[in-house]
Amino acid sequence: MKEAKHLQLEERVRRILADPAHRENPLTEVLGEVWTTLENHLERLERITLLSDSFQAMARERERGLSERFDRQLRRINRIVRISDRYQKMLQELNAHLKEASQRDMLTGIRNRRAVMHEIQQELEFANRQRAPFVLAMIDVDRFKQINDVYGHTVGDEALVRIAHTLCSDLRQSDVCGRWGGEEFMLLLANTSLVNAYPILERKLEAIRHLDVGVHSTRPEHMSVSIGVAAYELGEAITATLGRADAALYAAKRRGRDRIAPTLDEARAGRLPDLPQPSQRVPAP
Repeated sequence: MKEAKHLQLEERVRRILADPAHRENPLTEVLGEVWTTLENHLERLERITLLSDSFQAMARERERGLSERFDRQLRRINRIVRISDRYQKMLQELNAHLKEASQRDMLTGIRNRRAVMHEIQQELEFANRQRAPFVLAMIDVDRFKQINDVYGHTVGDEALVRIAHTLCSDLRQSDVCGRWGGEEFMLLLANTSLVNAYPILERKLEAIRHLDVGVHSTRPEHMSVSIGVAAYELGEAITATLGRADAALYAAKRRGRDRIAPTLDEARAGRLPDLPQPSQRVPAP
């Protein structure tokens, strides 16, 4: 679009070229040619400007289209990342649940034997590094077969659940409680000497004595457990400690059940309970 100054100049040139007084002037012809050339250049320049504007508009539109496509792709990627993050979180939670389930006893909800053994191994390594004592207490429910036979397996299962919760309650965070298998349980008392373990175990014995089964019967059956206890000795294999706890449990059964072996006096004297030879042993219910 022509500017006002250009229009004024064009009008002046046209008047000069149209004036008869300048027709014989040799510069008139030259002015006409110059003006025509200038007009042609201006027209070409205007076309170039229009082409440039169109190209820039196309470039801007293309850039806008690319930007929009990029934004769409970015939003799509963000959605995929969010979905992936949710799935990752779900998988992590599922793995955590599976790990927890693999370490828990299905009936009682407390640690199972695998989890207890892992904790015992960890405590053993700590004890050897720090020379810290710990005690293992192997616990067996007395006359459990009789409970199942008289009251049924449902009542027997409930008895195991109640005993498990009694054994595992009121322990320190560093202690470990779990089901060892069947009607057997295991306590790990961390950073505890054999003598200091007895008050804890006596309280567990007394608490279980107040439990009873056969709630639908006029003659409730009171519960009791036998406990074999052993202190870890630095440098020994954990199987040796477990073997002494198992032998002590057998001694508690043989001495009449509902008790701890070795006794506190025997523990203070450093004596193990008297045991028959392995060939003479018979299973104790």
